[in-house]
Amino acid sequence: MADRTFTLEEAQMLLSTLESLLRASIEGKKLIECVDTELQELAHRVFLQGGLQVSVVHMARRKAEREKAIQRVKDALAEIDSTGVQVKDLDTGLLDFPCEVDGRIVLLCWKLGETGITHWHSVSEGFAGRKPIDERIAKAKRAN
Repeated sequence: MADRTFTLEEAQMLLSTLESLLRASIEGKKLIECVDTELQELAHRVFLQGGLQVSVVHMARRKAEREKAIQRVKDALAEIDSTGVQVKDLDTGLLDFPCEVDGRIVLLCWKLGETGITHWHSVSEGFAGRKPIDERIAKAKRAN
């Protein structure tokens, strides 16, 4: 059983806040990946040339930006997690909201870019098993 369940209405109401946190996480992840790529390319150039002059100040600044981005991503993901919402895929911005329907947990499914929550799937199916919200899901009441 999920720690927290949501009605469709409750999940919809959280979307704008969660979208903001999700976008912050995605942007932070992109910055981290960019800095990692820069560091790898620099290390490769140093290796190929047997050493070269490096702007230590610039690289230290980039590493500090990376560390701040790591903390921002951790904080945003922790805030999402604290609501009871599950981040399923950070790269695509995929969130699941546990919802109790007829005594079992299903997941209301939302992906960044969608205007609202329009799909659900069972716990075992995942994104590939998404189905449109039907009346039974839409009318599910809060269990806890």
